[in-house]
Amino acid sequence: MTLQTTIDRLPPTRSAPPGALASALKQVARLGESWPAMIGGGLVLFWVAMAVLAPVLAPHPPNANNMAALAYPFPSAKHWLGTDHLGRDILSRLMWGARTVLLVAPVAVLGAAVIGSFLGLMAGYYRGWVDGVISRVGDIILSFPVIILYMIILAKFGSSALNIIVVIAVTKAPIIARIVRGITLELRERDYVMAAKMRGESSLYIMFFEILPNARGPLIVDFCLRLGYTTIIIGVLGFLGIGLPPPDPDWGGMVKDTYGMMLVWPHMSLIPCAAVSSLVIGFNLLAIGLREISLRD
Repeated sequence: MTLQTTIDRLPPTRSAPPGALASALKQVARLGESWPAMIGGGLVLFWVAMAVLAPVLAPHPPNANNMAALAYPFPSAKHWLGTDHLGRDILSRLMWGARTVLLVAPVAVLGAAVIGSFLGLMAGYYRGWVDGVISRVGDIILSFPVIILYMIILAKFGSSALNIIVVIAVTKAPIIARIVRGITLELRERDYVMAAKMRGESSLYIMFFEILPNARGPLIVDFCLRLGYTTIIIGVLGFLGIGLPPPDPDWGGMVKDTYGMMLVWPHMSLIPCAAVSSLVIGFNLLAIGLREISLRD
């Protein structure tokens, strides 16, 4: 199915119904209709639970060194996933590192979605010179190699959660703006938009209360997919040494610190790699499931 088919099947509602909460809960319950959504949602919920319960469930402080454990750093009864090269418990660091990923990634993608949706609505609705300016600025941002751009900005302003969120939001917003622009160009010709214009509604009202709610299907799917991409980016930044500063747990940083010991202690790198992969797979499967459900409507 194409994006156009998905748009055509979206219901032409004006705004959220009075029972918006009940409707949202019903949509969540519908995830059971798709096995990719169930598996993906289960993986994401697992890591959410690990992140939320880390202060309670983590068996050791994430930065506590136990040099005696280096005599046998492999998984044991005391350290279920083993320890790293500094004697720190890997399971505890994974759980605390999940808090970082599940905070930075959603906030960064949400920021990109807000900026991109606003710019895309403006470009698709007004067209003309507004569309030209927004599109050209987006082209300039997208023309830079992403990783190099991240390295330049973070090297200049420093590595912190806030700076990572800002740089990801700014660089991902043009992509979302293109998606929203294409949807807006299609939906602006629908009958309910014409009816709103005849009622004398303002342009902002039409964009945010007529067009945007009816574009939610593709945007929700894209949001889930982009969460997976952002999780990879955060891991890559940590691996390159420009993620969160040590000693805070960072999945990418855990791989960076131990990848040179793969032949001796492979679990130190493979376990955080598996954590990143499982969360990315979870977001991707959830997106696939949501798309399947939307196409059945």
